[in-house]
Amino acid sequence: MFILLKNKNPHMKIYHNPRCKKSRTGLAHLQTKTSDIQIVTYLSDAPFTEESLKAVLTKLGKSPLEMCRKQEAAFKEHIKGKDLSDNELIRLMAENPKLINRPIIETDTHAVWGDPPSEIDSLF
Repeated sequence: MFILLKNKNPHMKIYHNPRCKKSRTGLAHLQTKTSDIQIVTYLSDAPFTEESLKAVLTKLGKSPLEMCRKQEAAFKEHIKGKDLSDNELIRLMAENPKLINRPIIETDTHAVWGDPPSEIDSLF
């Protein structure tokens, strides 16, 4: 499920977890810059597919391992100490979306990890 804040063709998309302080801070920062935002609650309503996650990682310019939350139990159980390919990591991240660092803010051509929130400013 996507929540539209302004119009049907939002300029920016934020992959958001409302229970995460960093994600809430990133969203609040983004809202000071624009109201043209699509909020994607990727943990529940709009999970990443492997293909959509690959596309976002490409826009971020980051490897799957760089965008993994290493403190998560799923990381310790499935990834830590293992020699996994990027495709294997992406599959695990899509299956366990809590592994994905947040918030991610995406435009048509670029994406940033909004931690710290000032990183979002590079999209403007």
